[in-house]
Amino acid sequence: MATSLRILSSRCLTAATSKKAFGITASLNGARQLSSLSTTSSYITTSKSNHNGQYQPSILRATQSTSVRYQSTSDKPKIKAPPMVYIQGEEMTHYATQLLLNQWIEPYFDISSWETFDLSCKARDDSDDATLIDAVEAGKRIGAIFKEPTITPSAIQVQEMGLKKAWGSPNGAMRRGWNGITISRDTIHIEGIELGYKNQVLFERHAVGGEYGAGWNEVGEGTLLTTYIPKDGGAPFVVDKRDLTDKHNVCVVYHNPYDNVRELAHLFFKRCLEHKVTPYIVTKKTVFKWQEGFWATMKRVFDDTYKDEFLKAGLLDRSGGELTHLISDAATMQLIRWTDGGFGMAAHNYDGDMLTDQIAQVHRSPGFITSNLVGVSDDGTTLIKEFEASHGTVTDLWNDHLAGKETSLNPLGLVEALLGAMCHAAQLEYDAKPNDVEAKRMYEYVNNFTNTLRMALHNTFRYGQGTRDMCGPTGFTTEDFIAKVAWRLDRYLEQQSEESAPPELKEEDLALPASKLADFDQKAIMKLFEKYDKSGEGKIDFKNFSKMLVKMGVAPKKSS
Repeated sequence: MATSLRILSSRCLTAATSKKAFGITASLNGARQLSSLSTTSSYITTSKSNHNGQYQPSILRATQSTSVRYQSTSDKPKIKAPPMVYIQGEEMTHYATQLLLNQWIEPYFDISSWETFDLSCKARDDSDDATLIDAVEAGKRIGAIFKEPTITPSAIQVQEMGLKKAWGSPNGAMRRGWNGITISRDTIHIEGIELGYKNQVLFERHAVGGEYGAGWNEVGEGTLLTTYIPKDGGAPFVVDKRDLTDKHNVCVVYHNPYDNVRELAHLFFKRCLEHKVTPYIVTKKTVFKWQEGFWATMKRVFDDTYKDEFLKAGLLDRSGGELTHLISDAATMQLIRWTDGGFGMAAHNYDGDMLTDQIAQVHRSPGFITSNLVGVSDDGTTLIKEFEASHGTVTDLWNDHLAGKETSLNPLGLVEALLGAMCHAAQLEYDAKPNDVEAKRMYEYVNNFTNTLRMALHNTFRYGQGTRDMCGPTGFTTEDFIAKVAWRLDRYLEQQSEESAPPELKEEDLALPASKLADFDQKAIMKLFEKYDKSGEGKIDFKNFSKMLVKMGVAPKKSS
């Protein structure tokens, strides 16, 4: 039974109410074979989508079971969080993550079951990359991973940091070790705030193959042979032969593994149905004939399993009733034109990398895009998911921080990754013990907490108390923003411990774009609000509201 949820009113800080019993919509039937992989969002139990598929956060309240209610942090023992792998990075994003862990997570959870690995350049150098190997093994064993942004050092950074060598990106080792299928990159939305795309955009980037694992060498004149030797002992044959006539050549060899494209297709189409968006497949198969197999597999899975569902949902109306193929050149143009959103794309590794960077820029910045690696255990029964922000370590702000200057880092992408990993960890624990009462309570608890934190985070932006990338020069600093969200989170959680829910709010949502809110002194507005918020619960009763209007000289007078 799905929970009936309602969006928080933008005119009032008090939380909305769900009056139906708490329900679980995610599949909880233990391990599943890849042919029937469940792609239900880790936090679908406390969220919903509008008719265009846009994510809309909601908050569960006092009508839930007591197992997921909260009390204030001062009188409630911490709950032990499910096991998870936590990969530390460095610079500004590491600093900000430590702040939000200390203020948002650790007051409510005992995270001693998390296995932490340091993938900073120095730690990798000191251990000769053993820390990366250990992190990959732990991720394979546990299945839920949160990763901070890391640095792949350049030649200059090798000298500056005194490293033994230029250590490669850890992502390749992770994708191989976790049998990577896809990297899901989706737009993040905050209700009431205008961003690039009006409704959600989904993207599946094939997690393996392409240029990223290429072998190469610089050579002179000669002949290049690419020879295939079959594993079954069959006769070798030449895949390609070419004469090199230049004195300076770079030879590059790579391949695209296609065995898991079928699994990628199932993941992609299930997510498109879940979020109610129209699917598109992107290749350049008209020129690169070897990409035909990617499209053919995606099309076959769609026609055999999903087409009828998409037609019934009306999600193929914009694409002529069929699964549409887009040449990658055309996709780059459509990403700029289709700002209403409501679509999903799937592509090869390199195309997916480039196109999702473009989506990030249209939507606002990489901080408003998720980046979730989905792989599978060696036995093919359990999804391994790694969650990280879609941006780097933000070196410029880190240098400012070290220089003693104020910084204003927007942690939205980091937080979405952390919450996703926590939810997946709880999902895996429940899947392993579907009849265990404590596992179920933990699953409910974690999902409710993450949605409440998401609500507190989004509302802090909506009330004009965001970071400076959203609110301009008057926006909060890194530290002040994290503290403000912590303040709001604590109050939302306290509200959930009430015995009865407040009346359901019916007023019209009057949310304003951040660009308009930035014209007003948000700190002064909040100071005035808090003056009349006598209960400290983020709401003003009628008596105090009347006093505020009279004090401001805007209260309507009686007609004569």
